[in-house]
Amino acid sequence: MLTQEFIVEIHVLSHQGHSVKAIARQLRVSRNTVRKYLRNRSLTANYPPRPTRASKLDPYKAYLTQRQLDAKPHWIPATVLLREIQAQGYNGGISLIKSFIGSRHAITHDPVVRFETPQGHQLQVDFTTIRRGQYPLKAFVATLGYSRATYVRFSLREDSDAWINGLREAFIFFGGVPHELLFDNAKALMIERDAYGEGKHRWNTALLALSDEFGFKLRACRPYRARTKGKVERFNGYLKGSFVTPLAATLNRAGLLLDVETANAHIGRWLQDIAHQRIHGTTGEKPQIRLEQERHHFFPLPTPCASQAPCASPHRPNITTAIAMPYESLQHPLSVYDALLGIAR
Repeated sequence: MLTQEFIVEIHVLSHQGHSVKAIARQLRVSRNTVRKYLRNRSLTANYPPRPTRASKLDPYKAYLTQRQLDAKPHWIPATVLLREIQAQGYNGGISLIKSFIGSRHAITHDPVVRFETPQGHQLQVDFTTIRRGQYPLKAFVATLGYSRATYVRFSLREDSDAWINGLREAFIFFGGVPHELLFDNAKALMIERDAYGEGKHRWNTALLALSDEFGFKLRACRPYRARTKGKVERFNGYLKGSFVTPLAATLNRAGLLLDVETANAHIGRWLQDIAHQRIHGTTGEKPQIRLEQERHHFFPLPTPCASQAPCASPHRPNITTAIAMPYESLQHPLSVYDALLGIAR
């Protein structure tokens, strides 16, 4: 096939006075070819379609498609998929993945004024619903305002016992007690808002007792201002997209349902190895690094809590450090899920 550059060279040689025979000899084409392009200067090169270049992502496209199908109606983020196929040998970038899977819908965010808190000052606490219906799944989530380090405990219910147990375990997980806890207006915690005047609420007696035991202040968000605790709300979305949905999709493919025990069995490893090791989008640092700095500003744990069973973590009984470890599922051996997830133990 003659290129456009080749055709131009025929005309140039002709303008320079070369004969058809000389041009054909120099360019190693037939004299008829030279004559054709000299007689009709409007002729241009006719390039065939370029063959599609092989992509580094090609061997993994079937896997990515199946992962999204298994996750429906939810969506697995590109960051999670990147981590999964890197373990399979992928050495490309995340842009190829984003381009392939596309975006399910555009997400817009209203302008938000961020309030940063000093080290050790505030813990934002929330309960988020993962699944409703016959097999409910909820999560207690506690995020530190400075470091963004987070503790998660899955539960069937959102009652006062679930809140209290989650708080006890969170303090042990972090290795100390923040000065202030920020809640929304959960009915299980707040008996009556502004019962004793503006900002002076009537709290659940068990929560008051815990506040007295650990020495933290209670603070409530203003009504209809859930973004006051936006740090924990943002982590809720990250938790669902980067932990719950991928794990549920893997189990779903094997015909298993993500339950409380299974979620709690794997959340400790995920918090330690993934969530706290990522570079946080706002702080620009790893939550684990900032947590190590923040610990020096916590109130110390009460002595009984550091040594007695009532304060044990669901991830590691009688825990005395800030590292959560998984425990065996009551429904299936943990090795079953590790085999599905490809985790070496």
